[in-house]
Amino acid sequence: MRIGELSTQTGASPRLLRYYEEQGLISADREGNGYRNYGADVPVVVRQIRALLAAGLSTEVIRDILPCAHGSAPQLEPHPDMLALLRRELDALEAKMDCLAETRDILSCYLNATTALRDRC
Repeated sequence: MRIGELSTQTGASPRLLRYYEEQGLISADREGNGYRNYGADVPVVVRQIRALLAAGLSTEVIRDILPCAHGSAPQLEPHPDMLALLRRELDALEAKMDCLAETRDILSCYLNATTALRDRC
């Protein structure tokens, strides 16, 4: 199928599909006229990519996980390397959340102190 049809089936723009191809997430054969020709399995792969991106994973991580993905959702086949990779991603996300919570608390203190000063005047 050509890029326009793949775009229609998946809701991903042609530009985004070309980006996925540049990142090594999908591939296409080239016709004699240079047009991309995607295989019948690529719409499922694009849905997998979009779901994994929605989970906050980078295209680099997704490239490593895709061989373990099955179905559009996707369902991930357990593999020690993939599980370790996902654990690292989760740990990094939790560290960012801790940092954001600390930043929120600091800003809240500043806001409360400013409000208390304004109320005294």
